[in-house]
Amino acid sequence: MAAMTEQIGKVQLDYTFYPGEDLYCDGQIEEELLNITKNYAEIEYPRIIEEKASWPVLYHLSLLRENIVDWIPMRGDEKVLEIGSGCGAITGALARKAGQVVCVDLSKKRSMINANRHSECDNVTIHVGNFKDIEPSLPKDFDYIFLIGVFEYGQSYMGSEKPFEEFLQIVMKHLAKGGRVVIAIENKYGLKYFAGCREDHLGTYFSGIENYAGGGGVRTFSRKGLEKLFAACGIKKYHFYYPYPDYKFMTSLYSDDHLPDKGELFDNMRNFDRDRMLLFNEKDAFDGIVEDNLFSVFANSYLVVIGNGMDLKYAKYSNDRAPEYRIRTEIWQDKEGTVTVKKHPLSKDAKEHIRGMALAYENLKERYKGGRLEINKCELHEKEDAIWCSFEFLEGRPLSVLMDECLEKGELERFHELFREYVERIGYHADYPVADFDLIFGNIIVKDDTWTVIDYEWTFGKEVEAKELAFRAIYCYLLEDEKRNKLNLDLILNELQLSPKEAEYYREQEQEFQKFVTGKNRSMAEVRSLLGKRIMQPLKWLEKLENDALLNRVQVYEDRGEGFSEEESYFVPDAYQGEQEIELELKVDGNVRALRIDPSMDACVVRVAELTWNGERIPLRNKKVFSTNGKRLKTADGAVFPTKDPNLCIQVSRLNCRSENILCAKLEIARLPLPVAEAMASSVKKLV
Repeated sequence: MAAMTEQIGKVQLDYTFYPGEDLYCDGQIEEELLNITKNYAEIEYPRIIEEKASWPVLYHLSLLRENIVDWIPMRGDEKVLEIGSGCGAITGALARKAGQVVCVDLSKKRSMINANRHSECDNVTIHVGNFKDIEPSLPKDFDYIFLIGVFEYGQSYMGSEKPFEEFLQIVMKHLAKGGRVVIAIENKYGLKYFAGCREDHLGTYFSGIENYAGGGGVRTFSRKGLEKLFAACGIKKYHFYYPYPDYKFMTSLYSDDHLPDKGELFDNMRNFDRDRMLLFNEKDAFDGIVEDNLFSVFANSYLVVIGNGMDLKYAKYSNDRAPEYRIRTEIWQDKEGTVTVKKHPLSKDAKEHIRGMALAYENLKERYKGGRLEINKCELHEKEDAIWCSFEFLEGRPLSVLMDECLEKGELERFHELFREYVERIGYHADYPVADFDLIFGNIIVKDDTWTVIDYEWTFGKEVEAKELAFRAIYCYLLEDEKRNKLNLDLILNELQLSPKEAEYYREQEQEFQKFVTGKNRSMAEVRSLLGKRIMQPLKWLEKLENDALLNRVQVYEDRGEGFSEEESYFVPDAYQGEQEIELELKVDGNVRALRIDPSMDACVVRVAELTWNGERIPLRNKKVFSTNGKRLKTADGAVFPTKDPNLCIQVSRLNCRSENILCAKLEIARLPLPVAEAMASSVKKLV
């Protein structure tokens, strides 16, 4: 009889309910993942992800996957159930936070990947098999039950008439008193799907928006849809959170008590695994959604906590940096309503960075004492192995928002007034050997006449000229939003008395600073580029089609003895057979002395495949009969036209004419950029 358990490192796998074969498998990639987790430490995963440039490797091994649960406050002795643990993307985070982690997954291969990945965790047990079979044997005292990217597969788990209700009701039975169920799931009406991302599970466009009319075994839900399910299950206590950009690679977590402000949501290039369309600017759309208080409707993903809520209202992750600078920023609100900002290290190496913030506060406070720039108070806390900084949560508006409003209203003079005031305030005590290099507009909160710096983690013990700090602020400001490009950067450079050479030097300094912050890590945008998935813009296609429709037209001029004129011309409908073939059959009366055919309204190269008059071939080499305003290529039947008004002229009076004549033509054509056509024409010696 086969063994019912297996030990991989300190992790125990239980095969009691394993059916003997994996009913779900992604093929060879799982073997590759198993090899990676057996032979490499997690610290090497970022390098491997970049080298492999593979979506499954990124998805299963990225450390950013842990963000979705990392923020959840735990004492350290909790008993946790993870349903659908897969390759262990979040298992390690749970093992570090909780006392005991019980995993359930259908796949033996994936469970082995999980076990090898977390082989040093002595508090993890993985049950392999169908949840429906394993569930009766599970205890009913879990403090947390996690369904991360799992609830949408309820039909597969249950196979009943109301699978999602049944799934949830069964899960709830295994909670301890005061326990919580945590569900992370896509929003079927997430903005990214309207903007052109494919449905994550089916890989099709607009499936969720169309209410899964095409079928399939997966279902995601709107907020209202989830609330209906909770009501059907008798669940009254739940709290919605909003992972952004989505729950897979969350960098920010919002809540109903702390929703995003206008301008915050600009990291929207999702669907790393597939090509996507880009139907509109998601940042601009999110700005309007935020203004109209509709973010809970159109957020890309939901994280729902069933049970008691959390004091934590917001979290932001900066863990795409070098290890020594990885931090988590949180906003907490206690029962008395007091709001506090906290910053925690996300690695042991980052503890010094946290300590450095407290020192930066003291140094900056001393520098700006007597000036018009306040520094938000920082308190350092160290307790046993934990360390964090706390800050006051300030009411007011970011300077960047005030400047945006100036641009939107066309109040450019007011914009420059704010900028000049910014330069004056940050330049106080310029010779003091301390400078906050990250004095961007978004890091300054304005309330009445008080300007307060809220984030100063990049403070250095040296002098930095105010014009360099100001240039960096305006440079970052412009990069964040294309709409800000209406700003005349030359005027800013003049105000700062910066030469082009100095500006270029500061740009290079910024690139070096980014490398300093991120170390060897690539940003997610760079990783997406490595994966090679396209971002297709249908609006540009439509513009091209409309442009082509205007340019790909054939106009025919008739000379009846007074030369060619617009009045004696017409466009031939349906002349283009595709993009590169033209077919014409023209009826020409006997009074026409010459014809001019304009095959396009753009520079091009043309080959005459067929040209006949009343069934007889027109002699292309006879210049008295046939001519062009292009330059003939080596073959007599081809010419390049370095003009947006190409034409072929036929002196029909020199041909056998009748009272009614038929001209037939077949042309092969390719439009060219004008400089290319000019270059080709210059290589042809003689104008024909």
